[in-house]
Amino acid sequence: MDKLIEKISGIEASASSIMDSVNDRKAALAKEMEKKTADFDAELEADTARKLEALRSDLEAKLQQRLDKQQQEAKQALQRLNSSYEAHHKEYANKIFQEIIKE
Repeated sequence: MDKLIEKISGIEASASSIMDSVNDRKAALAKEMEKKTADFDAELEADTARKLEALRSDLEAKLQQRLDKQQQEAKQALQRLNSSYEAHHKEYANKIFQEIIKE
């Protein structure tokens, strides 16, 4: 009977040792997964930031192009108005004068 109890005690000690080893390995795996998750999150965040910066840069460039085009169109329109005024300012003044005295 004592031998049986010794064997069972030995088995329990072995099982306890195995369980401790498993728990240690489980903790190590959990720590490794946490690190991998943190690394993945950091990489994803950096990648997202790079993509957002690229989009922002592209949008700013397109916006600047549109602004430059609108400024050029405004300059051209102003030049046309000035040219028209220089060519026809006497006619405009006469029309205005005629409208004023007609009333």
